[in-house]
Amino acid sequence: METYNLAIITKKLYKSNNKFFTLQQLSDVLNIKKSSLFKIIQKLLAANILTKIEKNKYFLTDSQISDFALANYLYQPSYISLESALNFYGILSQFPYEITSITTKKPKEKIFENQIFTYRKLKKELYFGYQKIEDYLIAYPEKALLDQLYLYAKGLKSINLDEYKLDSLNVSRIRKYLKNYPLTKQFDKAVLLLNKYLS
Repeated sequence: METYNLAIITKKLYKSNNKFFTLQQLSDVLNIKKSSLFKIIQKLLAANILTKIEKNKYFLTDSQISDFALANYLYQPSYISLESALNFYGILSQFPYEITSITTKKPKEKIFENQIFTYRKLKKELYFGYQKIEDYLIAYPEKALLDQLYLYAKGLKSINLDEYKLDSLNVSRIRKYLKNYPLTKQFDKAVLLLNKYLS
């Protein structure tokens, strides 16, 4: 029966330069058959080297994991947007109690260590306008605002533009992004409202 040295296994995990691991990635990095892998994972969890996020998803316990990076990893594809991104950029001062993201998959809510992660669906044509900052994907401020406005027009989000600091926004980028959105009556009204605040 094969035996595995926990110190060597731990070293392999850190040398991989990954913070997050799926079951398959653990098998690949450690070069361990899946039949033996579950016992190894239990040892790594017990030693607090790995932390389980959900089924078949783990991260290195002492790595610096941001809520935004975790949000990206929990449900893919996704990028940080809506209230979380607007707060990040200082456009919305109110701090959201949940981490909000956009996905092309069905809407989802996940909870990890009392933090709520919500994912709102947009069609693939609207899945753009984000950038990588550090180790996570986040909408540009203009895209985060338009995502919020679009979902508001569909009755899925609330918005109060009086609470938003819009002076830092790139208006030409907003105009460019708007060309990709379907101008329904409801969204058109929302855009007209936004224009009053931008002018």
